[in-house]
Amino acid sequence: MQHAPFTALARVYDAIMADIEYDAWAEFILSYATDQGLNIRTALDLACGTGGLTRELHAAGIGVTGLDGSAEMLRVAAERLPDVKFIAGDLRDFELTSELSGSGPLTFDLVSCVFDSYNNLLGDGDLGRALSRAYRALNPGGLLAFDVNTRTGVRELWEGDSIEGVEPLPDGAEVHYHWSHTYDAARDLGVVQAFCRLIPGEHSDLAELAEEFTELHFERGYDPADLGPLLRGAGFASWEILEYPDYAPPPPDSSRVWVFARRGPESVRPESVHPELGNSDLGSAELDSAELDSAEPGRQP
Repeated sequence: MQHAPFTALARVYDAIMADIEYDAWAEFILSYATDQGLNIRTALDLACGTGGLTRELHAAGIGVTGLDGSAEMLRVAAERLPDVKFIAGDLRDFELTSELSGSGPLTFDLVSCVFDSYNNLLGDGDLGRALSRAYRALNPGGLLAFDVNTRTGVRELWEGDSIEGVEPLPDGAEVHYHWSHTYDAARDLGVVQAFCRLIPGEHSDLAELAEEFTELHFERGYDPADLGPLLRGAGFASWEILEYPDYAPPPPDSSRVWVFARRGPESVRPESVHPELGNSDLGSAELDSAELDSAEPGRQP
C-alpha cells in the first residue's frame, strides 16, 4: 500500500536511520556558532522529524523547539523527548507567536534544518519562501544552519541507486527495507521509492502476518549558485557555503553542501526574548494535506 511521505515510515524511521550522525552534525553547527562568537541559548529545529537533531541540541542545554509537517513523525518525537515542545507547521509559511510577546513572531538564536529537508521543496519559489520564514524566526544576529543536496547529489544519490537491509524494532518486530532511486530528467527531480515490510516477532499472536508499505519521495537539487540569490532575497546579511565536516569550500562536483547564514544585527525586538519557551503556547499556520505532501521534510539515508 502506498502512503504519503513520512507517515507510515515514522514507525520504522529511527531503526533504519540508526547510524545517522546527528551528534556530529550538532557539534558541527554549534562549533561554527562558537567560532562566530555566538551564544546559542534557543533554537528552532525545522523539519525535525522524529527529533534526531532536536535531541542533540536539547542535550547541549539549548532551549529547543521542533517543527515538522508530519503528525506521525512528531508523535514519535514527542514520545522520545517529552520535555521538548513540538509543533506542526509548513516550512514555507509557519508563524510562531508567544502569548508573552503579543502578536510578534517568536524568534531564536539558531534555526536549523538538516538532512536535506529543504530539498523536498519542489515548487518554484518554495525554497525562497522557506528561507524568508527562517529569517523571520531568527533573533537579530542569529544563525540559520542547513544542508542541501546539490543537483549532482540528487542525480547520484546512492551508489547502485538502491539501499536495503533488515533492522530490529523496539517491539520485537523487524523491518525489511528496499529503497530505490531514479532521476527524472524531465522534471530535474530525484525520486526515491521507499519500500518497507514489517515482520512481527516470533512470539507475536500475529506472527503469520506481515505489513508492507511504500512511500514515494521527491527531491529538487540546489547548487551554491542557486542559494546565494535566495538567501539575499530572504534578507540575510551574510552567509558561507561549506562542506562537512571540515568547513572547506565545496568543489564544483560536491553532492551536498552546508549553509550558515546570519541575520543582521538589528536592535533586539521584545518578541525575541522568550523566557516562557518551555511552557508557553506556540501557534503555527493550519496546513492542508496537499501542503503537507509537498513540504514534507526530506530525510534520506
